[in-house]
Amino acid sequence: MAYTLQRTPLYDRHVALGARMVPFAGWEMPVQYEGVITEHRAVRTDAGVFDVSHMGEIEVEGPRARELLQSVLSNDLDRVAPGEAQYTLLTNERGGIVDDLIAYRLEERRYLLIVNAANRETDVAWLKEREIRGSDVRDVSEAYALLAVQGPRAIERLGLPPARAFTFAEGDLDGVRVMVNRTGYTGEDGCELLCMAEDAVTLWDGVLARGPVPCGLGARDTLRLEVCYPLHGNDIGPDTDPISAGLGWACALDKEFTGVEPLRRVKADGPERRLVAFVMEERAIPRHGMLIEGGGEVTSGSQSPMLDVGIGMAYVPSMRAQPDTRLTIDVRGRSRTARIVPKPIYRREG
Repeated sequence: MAYTLQRTPLYDRHVALGARMVPFAGWEMPVQYEGVITEHRAVRTDAGVFDVSHMGEIEVEGPRARELLQSVLSNDLDRVAPGEAQYTLLTNERGGIVDDLIAYRLEERRYLLIVNAANRETDVAWLKEREIRGSDVRDVSEAYALLAVQGPRAIERLGLPPARAFTFAEGDLDGVRVMVNRTGYTGEDGCELLCMAEDAVTLWDGVLARGPVPCGLGARDTLRLEVCYPLHGNDIGPDTDPISAGLGWACALDKEFTGVEPLRRVKADGPERRLVAFVMEERAIPRHGMLIEGGGEVTSGSQSPMLDVGIGMAYVPSMRAQPDTRLTIDVRGRSRTARIVPKPIYRREG
């Protein structure tokens, strides 16, 4: 049976720009245009734009929407007022991470969840199964497109006023009605622009005309890895808990939610392993799945475009998780030395 990849509303624009298209989470997506290093550095020094319309959007509405979300999400939604957003986790009964996502409080009784593309159907089903009377869960992904404009000059190039991180506001940009979300996945300033799917091409053309460089999934991955943002399916997943992954800060363990009891135990006892960041001390590029001597495994790895050295994240036994600890990684049959460093691996100078 032939399997057809989905395409975002910007597919033709990517092809016209000469993007190399690859399958990703069931979508045909641009992995690069000019090249990963060029695009990565554009985001670190100026501004880049990513088509992230493959991400899922779920609306939860009703008088008991808050009650439903508080019972399934790890963070405390009561800390979020309308116009604010929060990084949070959808957890299973074991405390494992079904997905990591951002919850936006649109109104008193209405929320928007932006979820990972690969987990969209899982997340929708998970929430629908737990729906309570007075809450309505709807997958609205098809209606929207999403552009991430990231970099130290991103807001300036878009002509937007300054705003706090994890806030959002509706407005008009280049004649398109957009929800401007002060969130992102690169460690840089910037925003994510949510618009109706039919307005995506107009918005994309308008953003490019303002100077941001088009960027693909390759740069998105190296950017997030430099600042140690976890990738679901690599660094975190249904079999990893937030405490071990360093995401305990996104868990309100004083409230009741799915999987909270196992997480309280991990927190009290201390995790057996931890997700650490490391830098290679020998010339080598670490990759997902590479084994570490004495126990442990690389979950993400690449060459850092800013530091020009191999970097990565890995789970290692807690007793060996301190900064400056040496790790020996099996890189394609050869032992290569790395050193654990504090997160994030890359910090902007000054």
